[in-house]
Amino acid sequence: MIAAAATAVAAFLPSPQFGTASEERSAIVVLFALALLAELLAFALPKGASASTSSMPVLAAVLVSPSWETVAATAMVKAFVECFRRRELEKAVFNVAQYALIIGLAVLVYLQTGGTSLLNFRGQELSAVTLSIGAPAFAAFAAATAVNTLLVSAVIALATNAALSAVWRPTNLAKIGVDVIASPLNFLFAWAYVRFGPIAAAGFWAPIIGLRQVYKTNIELEQTNVELLDLMVKSIEARDPYTSGHSRRVQNYSMQIGRALSLAEKDIQMIGRAALLHDVGKIYEKYGPILRKADGLTPEEWTTMREHPSDGAELIATMTRLRELVAPVRHHHENWDGTGYPDGLAGELIPLAARIIRFADTIDAMTTARPYRAVMHAEDVRAEVVRCRGTQFDPEIVDKLLSSPIWKTMFPPAEPTTHRFELSVANRRVSGSARTSRL
Repeated sequence: MIAAAATAVAAFLPSPQFGTASEERSAIVVLFALALLAELLAFALPKGASASTSSMPVLAAVLVSPSWETVAATAMVKAFVECFRRRELEKAVFNVAQYALIIGLAVLVYLQTGGTSLLNFRGQELSAVTLSIGAPAFAAFAAATAVNTLLVSAVIALATNAALSAVWRPTNLAKIGVDVIASPLNFLFAWAYVRFGPIAAAGFWAPIIGLRQVYKTNIELEQTNVELLDLMVKSIEARDPYTSGHSRRVQNYSMQIGRALSLAEKDIQMIGRAALLHDVGKIYEKYGPILRKADGLTPEEWTTMREHPSDGAELIATMTRLRELVAPVRHHHENWDGTGYPDGLAGELIPLAARIIRFADTIDAMTTARPYRAVMHAEDVRAEVVRCRGTQFDPEIVDKLLSSPIWKTMFPPAEPTTHRFELSVANRRVSGSARTSRL
């Protein structure tokens, strides 16, 4: 379908302009040679995407030769790269078609908004050129960026069975600053090519390759940090076969609660990181035997388990980039009425992130099976949450979440059972609060 769309768009595009056709074709050869080099130096982004600096010469070609030949050159370069990387045929065809469609739409937008070949402005100063075709050029760049990010994120979301927004955010927030900076640089590069020739333009482009290396290093370091955190969480959960995936689920619940509270996205991401690491203190050996027990804990073991928030906070405090997570991790077992631990904080003295994680942690405990109690269903969880409103949980969080459409999405469809009411009653007998897990 995408291949057909790319072909259809290209069919509507004109050939190079009479009088500048040979120069346009020469520009296509030079610019796409640079694009090919950039593609071969591409680097990986989170969620399976990749990034390169090939967009600069390719988008310059859109301005210099807004024609179907630019789209054809795009497809040929991308096809070569896909063959070089030995991509599977289906993926290779999709990638070639997608790239051609993106550039075809960029050319179409450029022409439809009043753009024409930059070669028509040879000898003019940058200010005059910008005034004449700046708006069409930036419209074309914006269209290319929007279509590219949408298509790439959609494909990765389908392949990984993830939400489109969950894929788009880490993939594109990581490089949105580069995209913003790149738009005027793309235009400047195209103008330099026309005004001063290909050698000068290549000299202009060379520092971009250097910046690319710095950017690549930053991305790789960030990805390494994420992978190390995942490894740490998996090491903790490996100690307790009954809580595999617990930290990820608490992270997901916490972020959903943050959205129900209409928090800023950066705060939601911070809460998500803190939730992922909320049990990191359990990595210490003293918790291993306790976590592996299938029966009840002794008073001494409960006392030991209550130390894990403090241990986790102290561990996180040793990592400079995670300092903002120290308080949420330390206080995720505090209760609204002051009966929690380790510090007995009450009310709004408890950090908001910690209050949210407390809520999410308890929801996961109630909705997953344990040897010592059965799974609670959505209605029973709601009743328990209401019962603990103002004692264990922040009343405002309870009220906003229960009235939000997000609440219903947090539970899978209930399976019919004749024992659900009895199980709920039994669960409440196990504990006087909604705390139905081993802390």
